[in-house]
Amino acid sequence: MQNFFETYGILDHVIAAGVSGGADSLALALRLHACGKKVIALTVDHGLRKESREEAEYVARIMAKYGIEHHILTWEGKKPLRGIEEAARQKRYELLFDWCKHHNVATLAVGHHRRDQAETFLLRLQRGSGVDGLSCMAPVSERDGIVLIRPQLYDSPDNLKDYLRQQDVQWVEDASNQCDDFLRVRIRKFLPELEKAIGLSEERLAETAAVLAKTRGYLAEQTNKFVFNRVRSWEEAAVSVSIDAIAELHSEIAFRVLGCLIKKVSQNDYIPQAQEVLRLVEQIKEQDFRGCTLGGCEFVVARKRLWIVPEVKTGQVLSVCDWQKCLHILPQYAKADLPYKVRRAIYNKMKKSENGQK
Repeated sequence: MQNFFETYGILDHVIAAGVSGGADSLALALRLHACGKKVIALTVDHGLRKESREEAEYVARIMAKYGIEHHILTWEGKKPLRGIEEAARQKRYELLFDWCKHHNVATLAVGHHRRDQAETFLLRLQRGSGVDGLSCMAPVSERDGIVLIRPQLYDSPDNLKDYLRQQDVQWVEDASNQCDDFLRVRIRKFLPELEKAIGLSEERLAETAAVLAKTRGYLAEQTNKFVFNRVRSWEEAAVSVSIDAIAELHSEIAFRVLGCLIKKVSQNDYIPQAQEVLRLVEQIKEQDFRGCTLGGCEFVVARKRLWIVPEVKTGQVLSVCDWQKCLHILPQYAKADLPYKVRRAIYNKMKKSENGQK
């Protein structure tokens, strides 16, 4: 465990840990505690099973035994009738991250292990994912300013259970982990047969995901380098880039650059469907692009550059008087030959800042 923190340069002494009561998360909390971290265990009670509160309180008792701070986070309100597994996962992370932000805890640990990674690889393979999807879960990532770590990602789940047995700690078996209604469960049950039939083990699947993660890292590095060197931001309200420079990029990098810029300008967490962004890349490369709206952004071609601004769905018109007010605060743009929609985006950003909005 200590090697993980040294490898990834995680220096925080206080670590929040998502602890469900399953073997993997219980082992996580106890191992973090054993290596000298101040652990704050967080258990999410989804309220989807009658046993969930009892299980959360059981975790609280175990944490108290080891002197580990513990909190139960409850999913309040109505639950969806469909897609409950994904909704519960999203709500779990939402509650965990919100708690960390409100209590100034910078690092959150979760208990995913090697079998989870292997299952995720096959799930995403079944969905036709590319390099990003097949890279699966990262040992360290960031979300909403919180560092998310998975210190046990390459550990065998059987070894984690052995660790708990050595500590004389009993874990909770979630009945839903045996329910064949969920594709992940069916994959989990199939993994031993896959290894028996063709020797494709969970360890090999996790190793393959790690190799693809290196490719993902390289592509991200090239994307970030291009954005840093070639893209100009206009008051965090709009961006622009040479359209010829985009056209000359490899299609994969162009796809990633445009996806990155869409997220930056729209402030959305996700990009549009890949096919839509790839179609945009193709149009730019064929020099047949005249502008469009995509992913909450407007794309404008002017002055041999591609300008990306937030989409304005109302009939807002930027008056000469409004722009003059803007120039009074930002005089550096008085002689800039900016497209009208870029001026409007800068003005809207300025007004939001004045009103204290994000």
